[in-house]
Amino acid sequence: MPTESTIMDAPHEIPLIADPLAEALHFLRMEGVFYCRSELTEPWGLHLPEMADCLWFHVVTEGTCTLVDATGATHVVAAGDVVVLPRGGGHTAWDLDGTPTPVVFDLPHDYISRQYAVLRHGGGGQRADLICGLVQFGHPAARFMVAMLPDVIHVRGAAAETGWPWFEGLLSLMASETKDPQPGGEAVVTRLSDILVIQAIRSWLNTTPDAQQGWLGALRDPAVGHAIAKVHSAPERDWTVASLAAECAMSRSAFSARFTELVGQSPMQYVTLWRMHVATDILRTEGLSVFEVAMRLGYGSEAAFSRAYKRVMGRPPSQARNDVEATAILQ
Repeated sequence: MPTESTIMDAPHEIPLIADPLAEALHFLRMEGVFYCRSELTEPWGLHLPEMADCLWFHVVTEGTCTLVDATGATHVVAAGDVVVLPRGGGHTAWDLDGTPTPVVFDLPHDYISRQYAVLRHGGGGQRADLICGLVQFGHPAARFMVAMLPDVIHVRGAAAETGWPWFEGLLSLMASETKDPQPGGEAVVTRLSDILVIQAIRSWLNTTPDAQQGWLGALRDPAVGHAIAKVHSAPERDWTVASLAAECAMSRSAFSARFTELVGQSPMQYVTLWRMHVATDILRTEGLSVFEVAMRLGYGSEAAFSRAYKRVMGRPPSQARNDVEATAILQ
């Protein structure tokens, strides 16, 4: 049995999980911007504007509605359905085509907290209840995945058609928490919402041929997925094509060709791009100086890091901290 001293003396190597795609799903940690229980009565209509770097989701707990996305595609949404708009695309929801659709943020809400509200809207007719949310992703792996997703993911009758026997119970719990808020209820609803969004994305990944292509397909490849996961776990390491190929027990040329074919860019281009996304998150969330971020990510100097950042991201790293977050719009 290992002793405390042998554990402490062991190399601090981050263990690599067996499934890089599962790792990417693990990175889908969401930060709630706005959650709303919508009690809508016919006739009613809403416009939900485009929100950059955010994800919209809707869960229908009672009744039906029609959702029209930014491309003009129509989605008829019934009780038990989940709709996710991964890139925060603007869309319209209504009970009947032609009903006025005011911007949802312009309507009066009953705020339970700064991020959670109840919306009662409509003409008093037949009712539809929705749980709606606007969330952000913080980790760069989430942003890579979201970029690969379709504009709209619509999971119909999730309890019956996806084999989620727990789904009806989860919806009931969400409805109960939103109708009769209890202490800590907001935290419960946000956690349940996270589960719903991730499950909707998993449903798409498991059933759509597009999920086998590009970066998502590369994550499923035993060799390339392994290399990507290594880069994700230790972006500061002095990676080379040779060292990554060695991790996969492949020749340098064979690994480079396979990586480029699946990912669409060379291994070292990917390493640099990943580092820049990680750097952006650090600059936005940890308040470190550009020099400190450069040192953390293994660059020999601030100047070298700044040149790489500007080349990849198109702006100096100092500007990353000045980005306006979506939450500021709602404050």
